[in-house]
Amino acid sequence: MVATSHDKIGDQKTGLWLEELAVPYNEFKKQGYDIKIASIEGGEVPLDPSSLQGNIDEFEEAKTQLNDTPALTREDAHGYDAIFLPGGHGAVFDFPNSRNLQVVVSQFAQGDKVIGTVCHGPTGLVTAAYEDGTPIVKGKKVSAFTDSEEREMKLTEEVPFLLETRLRELGAEFVNGDNWADFAVVDGKLVTGHNPQSSHSVARKVIEVLES
Repeated sequence: MVATSHDKIGDQKTGLWLEELAVPYNEFKKQGYDIKIASIEGGEVPLDPSSLQGNIDEFEEAKTQLNDTPALTREDAHGYDAIFLPGGHGAVFDFPNSRNLQVVVSQFAQGDKVIGTVCHGPTGLVTAAYEDGTPIVKGKKVSAFTDSEEREMKLTEEVPFLLETRLRELGAEFVNGDNWADFAVVDGKLVTGHNPQSSHSVARKVIEVLES
């Protein structure tokens, strides 16, 4: 699992949306999977303050794993059956600019390994390509945080690009449910989810693909 290290959007604090890591983390733990959580820069993962509201007791174990994470390296392309990219607005800034993440995700795709991601996590797919240069999302059914949802958040001017638009430009077949509705889609070994509400569905679909 790879988390963002970016903590600002405009003049607001942002980072990882905790639910998008913690819900899949809990599901993967139930399966008995060995889980490594890395981040783009290493160290403490910034959390979007809004994702800490309400009862998050069930997220506590995952949250403690975020206090001191190793930095993602290209070696993380080896020795794992799946990679999972949770979102949060921080991801829009550092996922696409991380050469290490680009290499790791590209190698997972090239090796036909499972790639799971949700909400803004698919910003980690936009620079990934096969060895021949074809974007890994081209021709694939993909979901992610929509342009419409970004407009509702009034953050279209704050993000460096609109994720749905970028995925479509790369040739993805973008699919989604209603705004803020639970929606996830599988295309081969690529599993993507629409928004935070889709975190559990994405995790379960990742498990289904891994166990198939």
